[in-house]
Amino acid sequence: MSSPTDAEAVTYKRKIKTREELCAIIGPRPREKKVIMCHGTFDLVHPGHIRHLMYAKSKADILVASLTTDQHISKADHRPFVPEALRAMNLAALEIVDYVIIDENATPIENIGIIQPDYFAKGYEYNKDGMHPKTREEVTALEAYGGDVIFTPGDIVYSSSRIIESEPPDLTIDKLQTLMEAEGLTFDGLRQTLLKFKGVKAHVTGDTIVDSYTYCSLIGGNTKTPTLSLKYDRQVDFVGGAGIVAKHLKMAGAEVKFTTVLGDDELKDYVLKDLQDYGVECDAIIDPTRPTTQKNVFTAGGYRMLKVDKLDNRPVSDRTLGKFKSSISSSKAEVVVFSDFRHGIFNGRTIPELAAAIPKGALRVADSQVASRWGNILEFQGFDLITPNEREARFSMGDQDSTIRPLALELYRKTKCRYLILKMGERGIITYRAPDPNVRSFLTVDSLTDYVVDAVGAGDALLAYASLSLVRGGCPVTASILGSVAAAIACERDGNQPISPDEMLKKLQKLQKQTQYE
Repeated sequence: MSSPTDAEAVTYKRKIKTREELCAIIGPRPREKKVIMCHGTFDLVHPGHIRHLMYAKSKADILVASLTTDQHISKADHRPFVPEALRAMNLAALEIVDYVIIDENATPIENIGIIQPDYFAKGYEYNKDGMHPKTREEVTALEAYGGDVIFTPGDIVYSSSRIIESEPPDLTIDKLQTLMEAEGLTFDGLRQTLLKFKGVKAHVTGDTIVDSYTYCSLIGGNTKTPTLSLKYDRQVDFVGGAGIVAKHLKMAGAEVKFTTVLGDDELKDYVLKDLQDYGVECDAIIDPTRPTTQKNVFTAGGYRMLKVDKLDNRPVSDRTLGKFKSSISSSKAEVVVFSDFRHGIFNGRTIPELAAAIPKGALRVADSQVASRWGNILEFQGFDLITPNEREARFSMGDQDSTIRPLALELYRKTKCRYLILKMGERGIITYRAPDPNVRSFLTVDSLTDYVVDAVGAGDALLAYASLSLVRGGCPVTASILGSVAAAIACERDGNQPISPDEMLKKLQKLQKQTQYE
């Protein structure tokens, strides 16, 4: 597969105009050259679209393709599948299309009145069973200045939604490249941001979890009871929870202080030694009344057979809470990360007190990675960055029905955060940022994972690299991309292990080669 040349890319892009630029080019009515306009989503350009555009072009001299901006598309969940900049490029690449505009409005009515095309083309399905009320509005807008609507013929109606739902094409790299071009980002710039992580002062507060993997061999089943018999082979332990967030940050180059609560047991000793080996300064508060949290997965033949948790979810004592607040308030960190797994540190009462202890000027980050029903990301109010997953967002909002974008926007508004990165699993992430006339209020990054070995820990990796990106780069798009790269690497290997800058650079190099079709 060959990539378009620079000259071809410029040729395509020159067709994409603002409304004002288009009006200046075509001039006012009456015109010597007739103008026809088509409007739609054009999420995937399929044969139905081509036939529609070809027919429209045959009726006039200049064909203008108008497409709906991303923020007004809510026809189905996770739509549009193709972002507006790439949809515009797809249309501009067609020889029959003379100009492309992105309509910032929910309907084409305003643009019809301003551009005043001589004709407005609609698919025959909009008139076959009587004119739809919205089509009637468009006809009224055309008739107001003397324009006409033309219904294109056809006996087959293609659906972008059906095509996407049946077998969506892999446009991950195309979307990433389009996003980076729209935001003025380069792979060299991403690499430079990574190099700036060294020396960032970070403070992580949260629940430590020892993630254990017990590997077994299946012997068979009990003949008297429905019980599987497993032979123990080996056990591998990893420091997870907030501990792995601290290790990710340290591996990325930050100077990390970690405040947590541990039980007075052997797992405590393992955690402290592991963190010390990685160079994390651990301010551990030892509570002999609770165990060090452990989550043990038993695996046989590549299948996860059973998960056994050792934990105590009681809220920490006021005395312990006071130690946490003192540790946070005395920190000189540039970024403070609250990593919440709801194992005693964070709850509705403690979160405001702990948040109030964060030093002024530090980037405030919160992540509520709770697999159970106890956590609520809404309790983290006014943070700079929050990174819940879709399930946690739906629980906190009490909303299982809304499509993902309205859900994310409402969560963004209710938490009053500066940035929201909503994790959507295999579908990637959606990021919301404060609306600005010069930037899009939301963006998406598809999952950059080539293959999934173990998705546990992907959110921790994303949290760490996105946080450091915001500290050093200040750009939520860079944070979203680098966070997604780290999450992809975490998914591609077994066990929850910290991601190194070298791994990040290798992954970025691979992605860059893919954008160049090498």
